[in-house]
Amino acid sequence: MGKTTGSVIALGLTLAAVCAGLAGCVTLQAPDKPIEINLNINIKQEVVYRLDGEAKNLIKQEADIF
Repeated sequence: MGKTTGSVIALGLTLAAVCAGLAGCVTLQAPDKPIEINLNINIKQEVVYRLDGEAKNLIKQEADIF
């Protein structure tokens, strides 16, 4: 092994040790308060209808049944 190869191996082992030491630092914990989601939803609906000419006339003639 040359001087450069030994340095690369030592650096790799050092990085592996550092990464292994950092692995225990990550923790997950539930929040103390419940998560609150505010939703402001606006729903608008438009109904568009078109009647056939005969249907319009029928509705006008028989307005009392509609």
